[in-house]
Amino acid sequence: MLQLTDFIIDCPDPMKLAAFYSELTGRAIKEDSDDQWAGIPFGEVELAFQRVDDYRPPRWPDGEHPKQYHLDFEVDDIEAEQRRVIELGATLKQDFIGPEGYGWRVYTDPVGHPFCLCRNKGVTWTDKGVVWP
Repeated sequence: MLQLTDFIIDCPDPMKLAAFYSELTGRAIKEDSDDQWAGIPFGEVELAFQRVDDYRPPRWPDGEHPKQYHLDFEVDDIEAEQRRVIELGATLKQDFIGPEGYGWRVYTDPVGHPFCLCRNKGVTWTDKGVVWP
């Protein structure tokens, strides 16, 4: 059996990028984080940030320098969340929201990693999180 324990993201400054994703998700950075490795727990999985000297970001959606990964965040109000992530330092790259208000938007974080804010038809929100159709 395998269990995912970490999703590790290379970056030039782990604490700075962890602070961005901490604000984005509303989750705390682990106390033992430092300038080489920082983490944010998500239940059994940790979103982790590892220092890489000479870091070079992907230039996705450029096919010559494609993305190395991306994160999807389901949201209940994509317009409000877009305002918030841009205020935190994200950059909007592409919009795939359809006329009914469903789809996704592609952003990059402050060091160029791509992520999406998604709004899927039929998803409902409860006090315990997202419920998929």
